Amino acid sequence: MKLWGGRFERAPSELFERFSESLSFDRRLLEADIRGSQAWARALERAGILTVAERETLVRALEEIAAEARQPGFFDGAADEDVHTLVIRKLREKAGELAGKMHTGRSRNEQVSLDTRLWLRQEIGHHQNRLAALMGSLLALARRYPDAILPGFTHLRRAQAVLWPHYLLAYFEMFFRDWQRLAAARRAAGAMPLGSGALAGSGLPIDRAQIARELGFDELTRNSMDAASDRDFALDFLHAACLAMLHLSRLAEDWILYSSEEFGWLELADEVTSGSSLMPQKKNPDALELVRGKCGRVLGSYVSLVATLKGLPMTYNRDMQEDKERLFDASDTLGACLEMTRAVADSARLNPERTAEAARQSWVVATDLAEALARSGVPFERAHTLVGRLVLESLRSGRRPADWTPEALAAFAPEFAPEMARLLRPEEGLKTREIPGGTGPAAVAAALDEAARRLRELGT
Repeated sequence: MKLWGGRFERAPSELFERFSESLSFDRRLLEADIRGSQAWARALERAGILTVAERETLVRALEEIAAEARQPGFFDGAADEDVHTLVIRKLREKAGELAGKMHTGRSRNEQVSLDTRLWLRQEIGHHQNRLAALMGSLLALARRYPDAILPGFTHLRRAQAVLWPHYLLAYFEMFFRDWQRLAAARRAAGAMPLGSGALAGSGLPIDRAQIARELGFDELTRNSMDAASDRDFALDFLHAACLAMLHLSRLAEDWILYSSEEFGWLELADEVTSGSSLMPQKKNPDALELVRGKCGRVLGSYVSLVATLKGLPMTYNRDMQEDKERLFDASDTLGACLEMTRAVADSARLNPERTAEAARQSWVVATDLAEALARSGVPFERAHTLVGRLVLESLRSGRRPADWTPEALAAFAPEFAPEMARLLRPEEGLKTREIPGGTGPAAVAAALDEAARRLRELGT
């Protein structure tokens, strides 16, 4: 059964039908399609197109279809063009010719926009919940090792000492912004398009505002042509998903490195790692590697849809069917990666002795010492040079920071006061960084509490 055909003398070829069908992937819009169709039936009743009894029959039949769709085998043998055609065919089986009234004043152009928006808003809510759960896991992991010190890096070189919770809070901030971007994407999908028709608006007195209220939309689309051609809301989601995946990929890269034998900072649980088919000793970070790899997959979906939309004329074009698989795959991938990363975080164990030793054996204290000189009145350029020379001499002589006594430090250069030697211990330098947003112990403790409060306020 087609929703069109009167103008044609011959049926479409089997090749074209195979090429153009979308039921194989847009079937996941079925629940949204039924919700939208029920709302449309009520709108047709208000517009005088359906009687009360006809509306009740259609709404009840649609509810039966939704229940049947939850059972195995519902789609077996279905050869419909798309999910909208399938629903109408099933509706005709239950309601007879009355089903033919369902498309009065309604186009598939607005219908598919509605279905996609309904589905996407629900999906985004699930992703926000997953992000909040991951952020909670990071805070829990931070609190398990509140005093652990590790080197922070620039250019993948040891730079300055930071607290482990401070490091994890950096990712918390990334994921918090991702949550906010998803919220913005959900709002972007919150305009209700029904009543726009194919492109010119419905010719029936449809109460669009009532439909929006019934379906939980925030507002109405403001222009019927834009409503038919708009997929910005899909791009907004893909953009948010790309950034979330980018952040997951960066975290995965860090932890792949930190759990390697060369670092030995982090132990990944057996449940999220795998072995080698040849090398018995291996414990590979496959879960994190897959998260890192799948980032490119979501980016590909984003770029694909941008490229599809970039040259389309007004208004609807069949090219836009290509948005579904990109959206579905990106959403599935993001959800799986959020859940996997949370499982890794929940089971990871830090080796604080190894991270502290990495900080102690390197010159992550150099900036602390230079700033101490600056606080004592030494111009920072001179302070920078003095500490640089101290580092160079240490490297030549094989000294670590802790090898310098107060007396030896003062003897190296008169600008060094003996009490500055305490800053050669990373834990002392941390105490100078109590500025908001810094890695000082008090600042980090306050930031942890603040992050927990903000997480609670998300209300997920």
